[in-house]
Amino acid sequence: PAEVAKSSAALFSAYGGAKKHELPTLTYDYASLEPAISAETMELHHSKHHNTYVTNLNVTLEKMDSALTSSDISALIGLQGALKFNGGGHLNHTLFWDLESAIKESFGDFEKLKTEMSARTAAVQGSGWGWLGYNKSTGRLEIATCANQDPLEATTSLAPLLGIDVWEHAYYVDYRNVRPDYVKNIWDIINWE
Repeated sequence: PAEVAKSSAALFSAYGGAKKHELPTLTYDYASLEPAISAETMELHHSKHHNTYVTNLNVTLEKMDSALTSSDISALIGLQGALKFNGGGHLNHTLFWDLESAIKESFGDFEKLKTEMSARTAAVQGSGWGWLGYNKSTGRLEIATCANQDPLEATTSLAPLLGIDVWEHAYYVDYRNVRPDYVKNIWDIINWE
């Protein structure tokens, strides 16, 4: 879990240099998550939604760089929402695409984790994320939810380990308005390696 925490903190390290954030290449094809998630949903989710977050994050960072250079505090303040939304969207989705003794220690067993996380994630009001996170202070895993694209670490101080996207674009093509079925089936395709 500590290594994942370090990698999530490094995700935005491209800012401050000339490197732009890029849409991560998936190590599997869009159809490989069927029947839990259709190829059509995966293609839309990855190539359209996530790609838009990356594009808009890069645009926002360019605008922030310009505002910093010109000492335009008003512009910097005005860009905070776009940075949080698009940066959070990129970070959350990157972690979404890609833990047993820690699960047992924190929850007793995998089924208890799955039951509790499914219930809390399916209950998110509106759009957001259900998270399994690592608490650096206690060394334990915790479940949390975040509204919209609020990044877990900035919102709760938990390092994200597993995210379940419950924005409608993640499941509506396949599950319509039955979010609990999507959350139930997502467990069948999580890559724990």
